[in-house]
Amino acid sequence: MTTFGGGWTVFQRRMDGTLNFYRPWDQYKSGFGNAATEYWLGLDNIYNLVSKKKYELLVDMEDFEGKKVYARYTLFSISGECEGYKLQVSGFINGGGGDAMTFHNGQKFSTFDKDQDTWPGNCAKSFLGAFWYNNCHNANPNGVYRWGADATIFAVGVSWLQWKGHDYSLKSIAMKIRPVQ
Repeated sequence: MTTFGGGWTVFQRRMDGTLNFYRPWDQYKSGFGNAATEYWLGLDNIYNLVSKKKYELLVDMEDFEGKKVYARYTLFSISGECEGYKLQVSGFINGGGGDAMTFHNGQKFSTFDKDQDTWPGNCAKSFLGAFWYNNCHNANPNGVYRWGADATIFAVGVSWLQWKGHDYSLKSIAMKIRPVQ
C-alpha cells in the first residue's frame, strides 16, 4: 500500500489459489472473497470509485522464482453497467512487466455467462476466467490459479503475456487504483 507514495485501493488479488475466480456475472458485479487474501472488489464498487475523479492503475506481479515486477498506467476508468463496465486505460509505465493492458483498452467486461468480448467465441469460457477480454487476452489475472510454467492447457492461468507468456501462471498479482496525484 506504500508503493509510489501509497494511497492504493486493491480491487483484485491472487496469491495462493484458495479462491475460485471462475464465477458468474452477478458475482463479478458485486464482488467476492476476502480483502486480506484473494478477492475481487466488484465492478459496481470499482465504478463508484473511479467515476468521481481521475484514477491511475498499478499491477504488481510475482513469479514462482520470487521475481517481482509491475505495470503502471497513469489513467484508469470503467464505465457503468449499462455500458458493460467498459475499460479505459492509458499512460503505460514499465516496471519490468510490460504492457498487457493496452490490448484490453475499450473492452467490456466478460464472464462465462455474459459474453461481451470481440471474439466470435466466449473468451471467459475458453480461458476459464473473467476480464475485459478483447479477442481474447494479453492479461488473464482472473484465470485458473496454476503453479508456474504449464503448457498443458493454453492460456488459462493467471497470466501476463508481455512478462511470462501465456503458459506461465503467476504466483501473485494485485491490481490497485488511486486518485491521480
